[in-house]
Amino acid sequence: MAGEGTRIADVITPEVFNPYVDEYIVDHSRLRQSGIIGTVPGVTVPNGGATINMPFWPDIGEGDQVLSDSIPLVPDKITAGLDIAVILKRGNAWKANDLATSFAGSDVMGAIGRRVGDYWIKVEQAILLSILKGVFGSASMSDSMLDISGITGAGASIGRNSLIDAISLLGDAGRNLTGIVTHSAVMYDLAKKHLLDPRVNIGDPSFTGAPEFQTYLGRQVIDDDGCPVETVGTDKVYTTYIFGAGAIGGAVGTPPVPTETERDALGGNDILVNRRHLIMHPRGVKWTNASLTAGEATPGNIALAKGANWERVYEQKNIRIIAFKHKIG
Repeated sequence: MAGEGTRIADVITPEVFNPYVDEYIVDHSRLRQSGIIGTVPGVTVPNGGATINMPFWPDIGEGDQVLSDSIPLVPDKITAGLDIAVILKRGNAWKANDLATSFAGSDVMGAIGRRVGDYWIKVEQAILLSILKGVFGSASMSDSMLDISGITGAGASIGRNSLIDAISLLGDAGRNLTGIVTHSAVMYDLAKKHLLDPRVNIGDPSFTGAPEFQTYLGRQVIDDDGCPVETVGTDKVYTTYIFGAGAIGGAVGTPPVPTETERDALGGNDILVNRRHLIMHPRGVKWTNASLTAGEATPGNIALAKGANWERVYEQKNIRIIAFKHKIG
């Protein structure tokens, strides 16, 4: 229970609480610190609507024309493409009992804000993994996935050569892939194979800098046990994602009422409500809105994970995400 005479409404000032939580997420989310999620110039989350358009100019073709003193050049046509991002609207509410341990000490708002910030970091990770499942469930993204899980024997396991093979799916654009998100079991397997680069400051309790990462070939490795794991016969098949910086376009909006508190007098509980509007969009794979879960005005994670809701609109090399299905061992 909350301390006697102390209520959430006494310590939560929405105008201060909301930016504190947003800043905490940016500073502590490994996905954001890694650069995988980046801002999109000129894109903000609107107050209304379910999607936002992101027009783009496709690459100009590689062909040229031979100059002549008698034959004029023939202009090529450049047509703008259209990428579409979905606006994600999420929220949750907690009773004072859920936050009871935050009512100790002097910085009560900060303590609650850190707990709420950590909650939203986990929510963002779950959203991203649902999006990736849907994106690579789309037939339009089949050439951006390497699946070696069906190979017999050791050839099905992740290793130096197979990771390079996955990166090479983008050809000369593979150099733009800077991060790896994988299951912790895969990261430990890579560590046992001595494929991870040494980390600096590891084990140093005085180090207070940005979150530390393992790296492979200079690419940051983020472990998340929400990454897909399938059981195939007696084997486990893992999906690892390889990203380039800014592969996920991110933006945070302001709901009409982001934070509010209320008192449940009959139950004797204080209630904190927190809402967020955000965009987490795989650049170049548009949202089609083909299959929403019944009753949802904006997609939940089940809808985000459906391949029918995604369609590639960029050239394959310009989409800085690769999926890699494999075993370990």
